[in-house]
Amino acid sequence: MDAAAGKLSVVVVMVLVIATISNSVSADPDMLQDVCVADLNNAVKMNGFACKASFSASDFFFAGLAMPQSANNVLGSTVTPANVMQIPGLNTLGVSMARIDFAPGGLNPPHTHPRGTEILFVLYGKLNVGFITTANVLVSMTIKKGDIFTFPKGLVHFQINNGKGPAAAIAAFDSQNPGVQAIATTLFAAMPPVSDSVLSKAFQISNQEVDAIKSKLAG
Repeated sequence: MDAAAGKLSVVVVMVLVIATISNSVSADPDMLQDVCVADLNNAVKMNGFACKASFSASDFFFAGLAMPQSANNVLGSTVTPANVMQIPGLNTLGVSMARIDFAPGGLNPPHTHPRGTEILFVLYGKLNVGFITTANVLVSMTIKKGDIFTFPKGLVHFQINNGKGPAAAIAAFDSQNPGVQAIATTLFAAMPPVSDSVLSKAFQISNQEVDAIKSKLAG
């Protein structure tokens, strides 16, 4: 019986190895041509975007991260994305960036990027940053000008400027379009709306409190 069990184990391992090799060999590479500039107006739906028939240098250029943006809003922060929607030439390249500007006390609220890991570089100022693991462990620290901090793919994370002056950071992602889901907005401003009963029970608050939060986040 032991010999038979041993042979079976070897067979199982061999099958798994062959399956793994087969998957890696049969998978498409990241790119199948030099460039595939996104045709953002193409009606064809696919994983990414269809390629434009022709392109120019402007498809690979974006100046939107050069200047600070006003953070005069409720949260005190403004995110300027530089992904495939702004730079069509990023299609199939698997990278993108963003700039985050913070007023004093400004918050980039808890959110996730479902399709990308983020690495953050502080341009100026000081930020308290952190992410929460799936075991509900907070990993947090204060970073300053020139520092870098990484947020693992899909985990809830945030940045807040607790300083007296403005702050700014540049984020880079390993996705042409990492996506973003702000936790509060996702839950309380979804359309059609998430029912009050779900939110009140999840957050242990009253329906009236749910409605109050929804009214603040509407729009």
